[in-house]
Amino acid sequence: RNAGMNPTAGPSTFGAGSSSAAAMSPADQAKDESNLVASKLFTFDKESLQKVRNAKAWMSDPKYFKKVKVSGVAAMKMMNHAVSGVEKGMKSPGGKPVEVMGLMLGRPHLENHDTLIVTDVFPLPVEGAETRVLADDQEVLNYMIDLGESLEKTRQERFMGWYHSHPFDVDVYSHCFLSGTDVATQLQWQRSEDRNGNPWLAIVVDPLRSLAKGRPELGAFRVYPPDYTAPSNETPDGQIVTDDKIRMERWGSCWNRYHALDVSFFFSKLSSDSLSIVSQNVLWMNALTSTSALEPENRDRLAERILAVSNKLQADGSTSLKGQKLNSRILGFLSSTSTAEEMGATKNDRLPGSSLEKFSRNSTELSVEQCQSLSAQLTKYLLFCSQQE
Repeated sequence: RNAGMNPTAGPSTFGAGSSSAAAMSPADQAKDESNLVASKLFTFDKESLQKVRNAKAWMSDPKYFKKVKVSGVAAMKMMNHAVSGVEKGMKSPGGKPVEVMGLMLGRPHLENHDTLIVTDVFPLPVEGAETRVLADDQEVLNYMIDLGESLEKTRQERFMGWYHSHPFDVDVYSHCFLSGTDVATQLQWQRSEDRNGNPWLAIVVDPLRSLAKGRPELGAFRVYPPDYTAPSNETPDGQIVTDDKIRMERWGSCWNRYHALDVSFFFSKLSSDSLSIVSQNVLWMNALTSTSALEPENRDRLAERILAVSNKLQADGSTSLKGQKLNSRILGFLSSTSTAEEMGATKNDRLPGSSLEKFSRNSTELSVEQCQSLSAQLTKYLLFCSQQE
C-alpha cells in the first residue's frame, strides 16, 4: 500500500496488483511464485486424479515412484508425534523411548507421475517396542475405521501411507530404514491398496537424530514385490555396496527388499507467510537467548551417547595392527587370517568400513556438535556480556 503511494516510485507503480510487485525484491517474487506453485499441490482435479488411479502405471514398475513431496504441516506433525513418544518413554519406569505410528493423507502427483504427495498426517493410538510397531489391536482398528469415515466427509484425499518412528540412539548412520516387520507390513498394505489405484507409502522418522542435528530426519520407502529381484548389491538409495556389514548397519537386514524415495517439503503461501511472521517476530530471539546443547535433557543425552561409544569401543577390543592378525569385527570385510602387512596397512591406519572407523566418525560428529554449540555460546557472550564487564 505504501509503495503504491510513493511519489518517487513513478506512475507505473500505481494500480491494483502492480504496487506489491514493485515493492518486492526479485528474491521475494521468486519465493512468492514458489509458494503459489506449492499451494496448488493442495488442490486437484478429481477426474484427472481418477484417470491416474485407473491407469495404475505403478503396477508394472516396482521403482515407478522416485520422489515424495511432504507438506510442512505433515512433517511437523510427524516430528512432534515422534518426539512425544521419546519423552513419554523416557518418563516411563523403563526409561526407553517408544515407537509411535500414524497414517498419511495424500495422492499421486497429476503432472509428475513419479511423485507422491503427502498433505497431512494423523497419529494413531499405537505404541511399540524397539523392534516392532503393530496396529493389530481391535481398538486401534476401530479407531482407524472411524477416522477414515470422518475424513471422507471433510477431505477429498485418501489415506495413502503410514509413518512410524525409530527412536534409537544417535549413531553414524540414520535409523531411517525398514525392518523385517516394517517390510512385511508395507508389503501387505501395497498388495491391498496399489491394485485399487492407491499407491501406498511408508515413512520412517528418526526423532533422536533430528533433535541432535537440528533438522528433520525421515526417509520414504516402498517395497519390492516378492517376485522381483533387485540388482545385485544395490542398496535402497540406488548405490552399489559390496560390504554386507555396512549395508545392514545402514539399511537393516532387508536392505534388498525395498527402495528409497527422494523427500522434499513444500508450504502453502499462507503457511509460508505465517512462518515468516513468526520467524521475524519470535524465533530469532530463541537463537540468541537459548542454546539447545546446554539444556539439561540434551546434556544428559550427550553423556549417554559418549558412554555408548566408549562401551562399544571397549567391547570390540583394541588390536594393534602391526604384526598382528586382523580382527574380523574391527576390519569388517577382511578375513580373520589376514595381516596388516598383507593389506598394506600401517600402525595408524583405519580401514574403511571397519568398526574403528565407525567409532571415529561417531566421535567426530559428537565433537563437531559440541564445537558448534560452544562457538555459538561464545559469540553470544562476546556480543552481549563482554562489554558490561
